[in-house]
Amino acid sequence: MTDTIDHGAKYLAGHEGCADEARDEPFKTLSREEAQALRARLPQVSPWRVVAAQAAAGLLCTAVVWLVTQRSGAAWSALYGALAVALPGALLARGMTRRRGAGSPVAAAAGFLFWEMLKIGVAIAMLVIAAKVVPGLSWPTLLITMVVCMKVNWVALLWRAR
Repeated sequence: MTDTIDHGAKYLAGHEGCADEARDEPFKTLSREEAQALRARLPQVSPWRVVAAQAAAGLLCTAVVWLVTQRSGAAWSALYGALAVALPGALLARGMTRRRGAGSPVAAAAGFLFWEMLKIGVAIAMLVIAAKVVPGLSWPTLLITMVVCMKVNWVALLWRAR
């Protein structure tokens, strides 16, 4: 235990000045040209592209489930799982891209919070009614498809890295 404490103390002692160095650097406001150059170097991924990728992954999962099981209930479950991710995602994308650049940062954060909570609410509502809407519902198939569609968000990071 004392070895851990000693190691931690040595680590902190070695990095003690880092916070002071960061505070000493003056804040620099970017010029218009510098901001444009920064945006060109760090392109943003459209939320609509992410939603389209989620929908495509859901359709691919549905096709695979249909080919493997030959059961319409399983295929409908996979499709509904994809819709339970893509439709709320589209709702969030619509809300966030509707009015850009206007308002304060606090209003932007509150808007994001509102649309994200609405997205979660719609997804939960879709899951609650799934048993009534999907004939021959297969919960494992629906949930696996949802996970696959949600993980497509990581593909957006790969697009941005290019």
